[in-house]
Amino acid sequence: MSFRGAFDDGDAWAAPSVPIESGDIVADAMHKEKLIKEIAAAQEDLRNMLERVKIAEKDIDKLMSGNATLQMYIDNLTKQMAKQR
Repeated sequence: MSFRGAFDDGDAWAAPSVPIESGDIVADAMHKEKLIKEIAAAQEDLRNMLERVKIAEKDIDKLMSGNATLQMYIDNLTKQMAKQR
């Protein structure tokens, strides 16, 4: 189950329409099983998002390191050019 766009759904945050303890053991078990599957799917979605965030953070670190190196190179070139004049 994917929760993309689920935050726009007003029902996602509403109270359950079926009472949790209806007295019907089979219906309660099915309801609980459905909830467990939804929770497991949400946890998997969160794990996937966390992994994407970690990858993005690594990419940002690499880019920032590269930018710092380039800036140092530019500064050194600028100083060398100023000395030549």
